Amino acid sequence: MLARMPQRIAFAAILAAFAAGAFAESITGAHYTTPSTRYGHFALGRPHEYAKLTTITDAGRKLVFELPDNEVFEDLAPRIVRLSADTPTELLAIVSRHGAGSRLMLIGLRGGGLETTAQSPAIGTPMRWLNPVAVADLDGDGQAEIAAVIMPHIGGTLKVYKRRGAALVEIAAQAGFSNHVYGSAELALSAPIVIAGTTHLLVPDTTRLNLRIVGLKGGRLIEAGVCALPEPLTGALTVVSLSQIAIEQGPGRRLTVPDDCVK
Repeated sequence: MLARMPQRIAFAAILAAFAAGAFAESITGAHYTTPSTRYGHFALGRPHEYAKLTTITDAGRKLVFELPDNEVFEDLAPRIVRLSADTPTELLAIVSRHGAGSRLMLIGLRGGGLETTAQSPAIGTPMRWLNPVAVADLDGDGQAEIAAVIMPHIGGTLKVYKRRGAALVEIAAQAGFSNHVYGSAELALSAPIVIAGTTHLLVPDTTRLNLRIVGLKGGRLIEAGVCALPEPLTGALTVVSLSQIAIEQGPGRRLTVPDDCVK
């Protein structure tokens, strides 16, 4: 049985391993600093809105990335990701802005410092948030997509983004998902899972009583199956094997078998 990993590490691990030293300098660690109340949504509870991000590199350097006064990181921890074999490690973060709500942001090493390297459009409404599902190659083209549930508290929509230069461009979307409980610091209510050699997304529906198994095929999100749960999901999902996940629900653990739910 696999031990549960923090979500930011799990996102990186879903990609293939890459040889050390492929790039001059790589990000090896990151965390948020300087809690702030200047936005005040607190979708994850207090104190999880931050003004700054601090990174450590494999060269031993400590670098700081600071947001403008009208933005915060509305997030628990940056996710270290690599979108393809020929790109360096970057950080995936959730950034929220006054008047615009949340967006996905990639932050990487540029010119000896940290810069925004790509970002998605903001939701467009203040106090509206999103929760990433996975960074994984969903269509088998060698480049990882970024999947997230937009507004998981209000009839959430699962969206998949592909990097196009400095933009994270939406390439597919489907309504009817929720992978977060407002005010909770648990972000791992969804996860990537490999079924028949293809990476799928395991994401609760809006009631969180059903786990929907969704794949990307022909530029569309296709539901491959549904796993019914006895009560609304509130705890983390952990991939145990290619056919089982562990559900942390209250004091005990329950197992379900996604392969048995595939259509």
